[in-house]
Amino acid sequence: MHYATRGSRRDAFRYEAVLLRQRFEENRNIRDTRVAEQLLEDGEQELFMKQHYQPKKSPKSPGGTAYQREVVPPNWILDYWHPLEKAQYLEYFAHHELCKKQFIEMWEEKYGKPPKEDTHH
Repeated sequence: MHYATRGSRRDAFRYEAVLLRQRFEENRNIRDTRVAEQLLEDGEQELFMKQHYQPKKSPKSPGGTAYQREVVPPNWILDYWHPLEKAQYLEYFAHHELCKKQFIEMWEEKYGKPPKEDTHH
C-alpha cells in the first residue's frame, strides 16, 4: 500500500468520525424516547452498512482466534496432585486444605449434611 493512500484513508476516517461526533452533539438533548430509539436504530443500521466486511480483530479480543483460550483449571484439580508434588508446596496445600474444610463447614451449616448414599440398590 502506498504511504499517501494510507494517509488519505486515515484522513477520510477522521473526517467521518468528526461528522459522526457532530451528529451526536446535535441530538444529545433529545428527551422523546421514540425519537431517540429511532436515531439509535438508524445509527446502528448505518454502522452495519459502513463496517468492513472482514474487520480486523485482536486475537485476544471477543471474536478473536485466541479469545478465552487460557483455561483456568478448577480448584478440585489440586486434590489429584501426587503427594510428592504436594510436598514441594507444604504451606500452600495446608492453606488449601484449611479453606476446603471451612467451605465444607459453611456449606453444611447453610444447607445441611448430604444424605448418606444407599449402597444396597
